[in-house]
Amino acid sequence: MRWTNVPVQVAKWRSTSRSAGDQQDRLLSGFLYTALLMNGQNVFAGAFVDRSGHRRQDPQWLAEAIASPEARFAPVWPNKCLASGEPPAVSLLDHDDVDPVLCREESIFLGIFQGRPAFAFEIGSDNEPFPGKGQFHDLRYLGNVLPADQANLVAHAIALINWHGLQKFCGICGAKTRAESGGNTRICVDEKCGTRIFPRVDPAIIVLVSNGDEALLGRQTSWPEGRYSTIAGFVEPGESLEDAVRREVLEETNIEVGEVRYHSSQPWPFPASLMLGFAAEATSRDILLNDGELEDARWFTRKECRSGFPKLPFRLSIARRLVEDWLASG
Repeated sequence: MRWTNVPVQVAKWRSTSRSAGDQQDRLLSGFLYTALLMNGQNVFAGAFVDRSGHRRQDPQWLAEAIASPEARFAPVWPNKCLASGEPPAVSLLDHDDVDPVLCREESIFLGIFQGRPAFAFEIGSDNEPFPGKGQFHDLRYLGNVLPADQANLVAHAIALINWHGLQKFCGICGAKTRAESGGNTRICVDEKCGTRIFPRVDPAIIVLVSNGDEALLGRQTSWPEGRYSTIAGFVEPGESLEDAVRREVLEETNIEVGEVRYHSSQPWPFPASLMLGFAAEATSRDILLNDGELEDARWFTRKECRSGFPKLPFRLSIARRLVEDWLASG
């Protein structure tokens, strides 16, 4: 795909049974992106897929799309994506590859990707499927080396498949649920109930707290030796994002926070979080590990962060970008 500073339309696939006007006005309209939008994106983020939300309610269109020879499929097994090549790229499969194992009723319409309808589906086999098409990799370790648009696509796929796995039964009446709207909704099969269940994400704050030339970083016991990162935690009901930043930092490190500034966000499909990044100014300095979630927390200077200790967060994460932007600001 060619990227320029001029907006370009990328959603190209259309059903041959629809009129040209309908195809252009309803399928393709409004999906524009430019090279400028690629600058500064976090891994997994970016408007690379035309999700075509209105098409999810059109069973005929979905049936034609999944049957089209142009359809492409992103298999997930188990919670891993298929990739091949060096540098690695996501292996999107065609009908000849997937027809023997594809359950169309449980397939998930992801949208129009690189001009083709894209679907995700889960493989339940104990043995690694699709030999010869690549290998399945954990997206946490592969995400930052994939092309940005492919990382975005498979993060979407894995997040939705995880959500489906947790919503097999209705939370209201306990009956089974089934996929609907191209796999972007589930509905209770009990006609008296009929509850519709929509995908959810869990908002979590992540924050670089600074005080002059020092940044507050902590580590968990399970992390590799020497690894430190920014402070993070889930937003609680009835809480603003700024309140969540101040509460989490205080609970984990005893540090009080004043000004809080939004930085950026990152979808985090492990299993279904949205990381909301902030920078904040500390108004106190004495660290105390109040809730026991961290093994250690310290103030580190910019010089120390550039020295090799502490080991900084993985490049995949928004935490690393928060640290690097703070380093660059000094």
